[in-house]
Amino acid sequence: MHKTVLLLITLGNIAAISGQQNQLESNLEEVRITGKFSETPYIKADNSVQVITRADIVKAAASSIDELLEQYTGINVQKRGINGVQSDLSVRGGSFDQVLILLNGVRMSDAQTGHNTMNIPVDMRQVERIEVTKGPGARRYGNGAYAVINIITTPQAQQQASVEAFGGDYAAYGLIFGGHFATGNTNHFAQAASHGSEGYRHNTDYTIQNGFYQNEMTRGRHRISLQAGFQEKKFGANGFYASPLASEQYEETQASVVSIAHRVQTGKVRVNSLAYWRRAQDMYLFNRNKPEIYRNMHIGNTVGAEANVGFETGIGTAGIGADYRKEILRSNNLGARERNVLQLFAEHRFSFLGDRLSITPAITYANIQDSGDFFYPGIDLGIKLAQNHRLYGSVSKVNRIPTYTDLYYRSSTEIGNATLQPETEWSYEAGYRFLKNKMLFEANFFGRDGKNGIDWVKERATDKWQAQNVGNVQTLGFDAVWKHTIGNILENYSLSYTYLDKKIEQKYAFSKYVIDYLRHQFSAKTTFRYAPWLQHQVVYRFEQRGTGTAYHLLDTRLAVGMDQWEVYGLVNNVTATKYTEAFGVPMPGRMFQIGARYTIR
Repeated sequence: MHKTVLLLITLGNIAAISGQQNQLESNLEEVRITGKFSETPYIKADNSVQVITRADIVKAAASSIDELLEQYTGINVQKRGINGVQSDLSVRGGSFDQVLILLNGVRMSDAQTGHNTMNIPVDMRQVERIEVTKGPGARRYGNGAYAVINIITTPQAQQQASVEAFGGDYAAYGLIFGGHFATGNTNHFAQAASHGSEGYRHNTDYTIQNGFYQNEMTRGRHRISLQAGFQEKKFGANGFYASPLASEQYEETQASVVSIAHRVQTGKVRVNSLAYWRRAQDMYLFNRNKPEIYRNMHIGNTVGAEANVGFETGIGTAGIGADYRKEILRSNNLGARERNVLQLFAEHRFSFLGDRLSITPAITYANIQDSGDFFYPGIDLGIKLAQNHRLYGSVSKVNRIPTYTDLYYRSSTEIGNATLQPETEWSYEAGYRFLKNKMLFEANFFGRDGKNGIDWVKERATDKWQAQNVGNVQTLGFDAVWKHTIGNILENYSLSYTYLDKKIEQKYAFSKYVIDYLRHQFSAKTTFRYAPWLQHQVVYRFEQRGTGTAYHLLDTRLAVGMDQWEVYGLVNNVTATKYTEAFGVPMPGRMFQIGARYTIR
C-alpha cells in the first residue's frame, strides 16, 4: 500500500503543476542524432530513438551508466551487483548479445560474450549524451545490431576541471576526476575514476578503475579526433554465473580502446574514416580461495577500420561505406579463435514535397569468416504531418552470429554448441512523435519475427545448461513516452511504458534468457527545483517479467548546489524491495550514498 501511495503522490504533484508551461524551445529540438553518413535532427528521425541528454545525466538518481539506462523503458538492464559491476543489457525483448554498444561511434561489443558489453571506460557523470536506437541498426552497422546504443563524450574548449567523491552503504566509495581544456585549435577531455565496496552480501566486493582521454582538433574543413580508454574491474561474483549455489566465484575484467577518426566536409560531400583497436581480458575463478579448482582466461583483440562518404543529391542524401575488422581470441577454455568481418553499406534518404516525406532504403552486405554471406536490407519512412508532428515507420532485417562462448564454452554446469546457426530476424515498427515547447510525446507499435533464436536451456534441473537454437521467437509490443519540461518548482517530469508479448516456438523446461524479458515496464520520473540551489529527483519503476515476477522500485536524489559546489544524497531502492534482475542473483535492499562535487572554471 505504501508503494501505491508514493506513486499517487508523485503523479499528484505532476497533475497539480503541469498547467504551468514554459514556451522556451526544448533542448531535444536542437539535438542532432549521430549517423553513419550524416547527422539528423531529432524531430526528423524516422525510427524510435531515445536521447538521454547531459541535463538528464547530471541530475540522475543513479551512479553508473547501466543504472541510468534502466530508468528508460524498453531497455532491460539485468544487474549482478551494484555500481556497474556486471550487467546484461537488452532492448525490446532481445538478448544481451543483440545490442551493439558504441563509444563515440566505436564498436565496443565483445566477440567472446555479451556479458562484457557494458565494460565502458567512462564514468557516467562525464558523458555528454546517450543515443538509444531501439529498433535494428544492421542496415547501417551490420551484424548483431538488433538495437544500437551510442555513448557520446565531447571535449570542450571551455577550461574546466572537477573532482567528485562519494561514500555509502557497504563501505562504498568513489573518487572521480575530470577536465576539459584547449590548446590552440585542439580541445581535450580527460577523466580518471576509482570505485569500490565491500559488497552488499558475501563475496560481492569490488573495485573499478578507469581512465579516459579524448581530443578533437579542427583545421579548416578537417576534424581529427583521438580517444583512448582503459577500465579494470575486480569483483566477487557470488552466484553470478554457474549456479546460485556457486558462492565463491570471482572475476577480473579489463577493457581498453584506442581510436582515431577523421572527418572532412567539402561542399556537399562529407568523408568519415576511423581506425580502432579494442582489447578485452576476462579472468574467471570458480572459487577465489582455491584458484586451482577451475580458472578461465580469455584475451580478445578487435582491430578494425572503416570509411564512408555522405553526399547531397537533388532529391536527398546518399551514403556508401565499408568497414573491416579482425576479431582474435586466445582462451584456455574457448581455444584460439580468429575471424575476419567485411561489411559494405549503402543508403539513400529521398526527400519529397519540401521534405515533408522522406523514404530511406538501405542495405548492408556482410562477409563473416566461417559463417558466410549476409544481407541486411531495410527501409525507413517518415511523414511530416505538421511543424511538430511526425509519423514514421521502418522494416529491416538483422542477424547475429553466435559468440565464442555460445559455440565453445565448457564447464561443469554449461556446455557450448559448435553447430549453432546464426539468429535472423525481421523487425518492424510504426510510430508517432510530437515535439514542441519542451514537450515530447512518442508512441510506437513494433514487432520482431526471429528465427533460430539462441538461448541456454535444459530439460531437467540436474542437466547442464546448453546453447541451442530454440526455434522461432516472435515479439509484439507497444511503448510510449511523455516528457515535459516546465520550470518553477517542478522542473520536469516524464512517464513511459513498454509492453511486450513474446512467443517461443520451441520451449524447454528451463531457459536462462529468452523467457526472462520485461512484459510490463513503467517509469515515472520527476525533477523538482525547490530553490535555485536545491534540486530533487524521484524515480519510480514497476517491472513485471515474462516469468511472472513483479516488483516496484523507488530511487531519489537530493542535491544542493552553490557556486562551484554540489553536495548530494542518493537513496536507491527506498522501499527496500526484495527482487532479482539477473538469473538467481538477489539485488541489495535500501542503499544510501552521499557525495560532493567541486568544479573549477
